[in-house]
Amino acid sequence: MGQMIIYQKELIRINTSKNSIEYSTNNGISWHNRSHASSAMGSMQDLADNGKELLVTTSKGLFYSTNKGISWHKRS
Repeated sequence: MGQMIIYQKELIRINTSKNSIEYSTNNGISWHNRSHASSAMGSMQDLADNGKELLVTTSKGLFYSTNKGISWHKRS
């Protein structure tokens, strides 16, 4: 597994084997898929809480999400 953070009362992590974002609302007892990286994103590497958005660094740049990682947009 990749990095894990606490964000808006959820645990959020990168699942590196699936190249996806997963979340838990019960302190990590169970995990649910939230999104998969698109081919335009490349491989997810690091995850960070930036206040009102999540940031993820990938093999193809920096991406941000304002909806808990459901969708991602490239940071220019």
